[in-house]
Amino acid sequence: MTDDQAKMVANFEARVRQVMFLCNSLKQENADLNSLLAGQKALNESLTEENEKLKNKYDNLKMAKIIYAKQNDFETAKKRLLNLVREVDKCVALLNE
Repeated sequence: MTDDQAKMVANFEARVRQVMFLCNSLKQENADLNSLLAGQKALNESLTEENEKLKNKYDNLKMAKIIYAKQNDFETAKKRLLNLVREVDKCVALLNE
């Protein structure tokens, strides 16, 4: 083998080692990114579940507020009606005198 051929073989071997090193580096980076992706997916699922729970709580709160408002209106109407009944009773009592 001549010197030129030996240099070419050595250069080729060095480049193959570089490519193998880059391949291993990329495999490691890929594994790291897959691990990160799995963690982000798990986080996304947990946040989605939490979001659903909060939506349910919000809907329940809205419903409770509506019921409370209706109950409050009912109480106000009931008081007004009692006042009107008292007024009518007073008027009837005055007419009976």
